[in-house]
Amino acid sequence: MLNFWLIVVILVALGFAYTNGFHDSANAIATSVSTRALTPRIALLMAGVMNLLGAWLGLQLGGGVAKAVTSGIIGVPPDGSRGLVIVFALLAGAITWNLATWYYGLPSSSTHALVGGMVGVGLASGLRVNWSGVWEKVVLPMLISPLVGFALAFALMIGILWACRRARPGRVTRNFRMAQTVSAAGMALGHGIQDAQKSMGVVMLALIAGGHATSKSAVPWWVLWAAALAISAGTCAGGWRIMRTLGRKVIELDPPRGFAAETVASLVLYFTAFIYPAPVSTTHIITGSIMGVGATKRRSAVRWGVAQNIVIAWLLTMPAAACCAAIFYYPTHAIFG
Repeated sequence: MLNFWLIVVILVALGFAYTNGFHDSANAIATSVSTRALTPRIALLMAGVMNLLGAWLGLQLGGGVAKAVTSGIIGVPPDGSRGLVIVFALLAGAITWNLATWYYGLPSSSTHALVGGMVGVGLASGLRVNWSGVWEKVVLPMLISPLVGFALAFALMIGILWACRRARPGRVTRNFRMAQTVSAAGMALGHGIQDAQKSMGVVMLALIAGGHATSKSAVPWWVLWAAALAISAGTCAGGWRIMRTLGRKVIELDPPRGFAAETVASLVLYFTAFIYPAPVSTTHIITGSIMGVGATKRRSAVRWGVAQNIVIAWLLTMPAAACCAAIFYYPTHAIFG
């Protein structure tokens, strides 16, 4: 019976990976689609393949993000039914918030929905929450990464404008539209490196709860490919509501600005995957970068009302997902715990 519930929780974890894929697919391709550098179908297919490659690459180069998920926030007890209930509840809370923000077209963070679910179920179940880990590995990067994306994208766009000041606009547009194919692929690769590792981490949490692994265990190959395929399938399914928000509602992007935003966001993702391993939000970084390149036009070019709604969704994500996870935990624990 315990193995049956372990399989159920692993399937729910892969369901989270799938929602992560279609919820966050806009992060990788919204700018390329909005500038017509890529067609939506080709962009989604490319993002799915690069997510798959990023999942494998991230694990080969250390898997620091996956380790941060399995042991950095809460310690799941390896005691069978109670541990599985805890993992199920945190995943259900994160999925619920992902679906709610997707429905309203808000590019919130699947990463912080997952962490919020961990915190909520930890408080509800009486587990010790590693608050220093939450602050250092989640909250600080959440606050800093979009500001870094904004500043670097602004600076890069100023450099591009200066370098191309005497070039013909039509030629510049064509060249950067081709360059966006590379920058979009780099962005999708960074998304796979970051977010697929988080999905591997939650599958490992289920295995730890079922007594089949510990927080120091290596990620099995089947976990790698199952999580990578789930997130890639979700990416290929698309996330058109959120794509419209990022690609058109925040600012009308052109190819040079799309290239600058994607390039900066990719570099920040690689830095936080390999140099300072932290489960940062792809959503936060690309949104901050888009605002940064938009601010080089004029202040009014950025639709700050839309940006304000996005920031409110960011701030609500962790507490809302925590509440959802706690709500799922109490009845599930009463029945199965």
